[in-house]
Amino acid sequence: MSEPKKLFIKTYGCQMNVYDSERMAEALGGQGYVETKSADDADMILLNTCHIREKAAEKVYSELGRFKGLKAEKPDLKIGVAGCVAQAEGQEIMRRQPLVDLVVGPQSYHRLPEMEAKTRAGEKALDTDFPEEDKFEKLKNRPKAKRGPTAFLTVQEGCDKFCAFCVVPYTRGSEVSRPADRILREARDLVERGVREITLLGQNVNAYHGAGPKGEMTLAGLIWELNKVDGLERIRFTTSHPNDMADDLIEAHGTCDKLMPYLHLPVQSGSDKILKRMNRSHTSDSYLRLIERIRAARPDIVMSGDFIVGFPEETEEDFQATMDLVEEVKYGYAYSFKYSTRPGTPAAERAQVDPQAADDRLQRLQTLITRHQREIQDSMVGRTVRVLFEKPGRLPGQMVGKSEYLHSVHVVAPEISIGDLREVRITESGTNSLAGALL
Repeated sequence: MSEPKKLFIKTYGCQMNVYDSERMAEALGGQGYVETKSADDADMILLNTCHIREKAAEKVYSELGRFKGLKAEKPDLKIGVAGCVAQAEGQEIMRRQPLVDLVVGPQSYHRLPEMEAKTRAGEKALDTDFPEEDKFEKLKNRPKAKRGPTAFLTVQEGCDKFCAFCVVPYTRGSEVSRPADRILREARDLVERGVREITLLGQNVNAYHGAGPKGEMTLAGLIWELNKVDGLERIRFTTSHPNDMADDLIEAHGTCDKLMPYLHLPVQSGSDKILKRMNRSHTSDSYLRLIERIRAARPDIVMSGDFIVGFPEETEEDFQATMDLVEEVKYGYAYSFKYSTRPGTPAAERAQVDPQAADDRLQRLQTLITRHQREIQDSMVGRTVRVLFEKPGRLPGQMVGKSEYLHSVHVVAPEISIGDLREVRITESGTNSLAGALL
């Protein structure tokens, strides 16, 4: 029997790219590939790229340049670029880096087996279409391995919001929701393979409107159906838009046992002027009132958010409005970035904020966010939480998992196995994690 071919995938960016990389590995598994953790061992290298950060394409070209020597040593090595940079750059990638054999967009990776066969025949393969066929259905019969206790599951792709700073509508396309029955089938399959917690993914996940048995289903309706799946213990979802946080979804946070008390709800800025310039279509006040309603439904919920500072035309007064909003909400987690231009987006053409001023604002914002994160984490000491254990820790007999609030918790208890869901009393709060003892 011939040796299996080895596949190395490097994943950049969001959780959806992690999910996509898993599906790409399954697609190529049918062609005899097994994954390797080293590019040096690989027969095929795939870079699954993200276009959300500044100079994303240049970073990909730089990474590709590192493989020149490896390609010279192994002429049969195939190198591919997938994901959002592949979608945005297309043929240009092959022109600038002739060592690339394959370029595939995020909507076409179910065609990888045919594309791989083409490269083995000595041809280049390019596919950045938005095909009509369901890529998830095309992959459903691929070989599937045992899984860890947590998994991502894409339920919705694309976005129709057209925020002034964002490339997602151009690289992922318009909003499309998967039919509920296919999501439920995939969820049951994941549970059979060892998964106990599923995070539902979408570029705008709470805009989900997939076909259900009685018509269109909302995200809350989908969550309630997943709540019935035996063996599935936890449900999360990300990333949400404030304008799509419907009443039934808020209610689900208060009444659905398996829906975890954690919500990522990006606001981006506390200034109404900047929000309007971002084309966010919500105000700081409407966002704060929404947070009030969510917390009324689930008082212990931990909120998470995203912020962009130094957006074009942002003044110190605008930035202070963001700091005021953060002070009011007190996020358990938050991700903050200095604005960077994305070619082709409306904001890229506007007057830019002085970089030093933006750096200073980002530092001040992150200091405030970190203080709130630590306060919320410290407040867990003495409380009992349920921890889903995912991996061994650094110390002998130590296991690490996540609480329902997404805090990392480590416990010294050799009797714990990966996948166990146990009650833990928190005894200590560290820099980025909690320590506890089994009850």
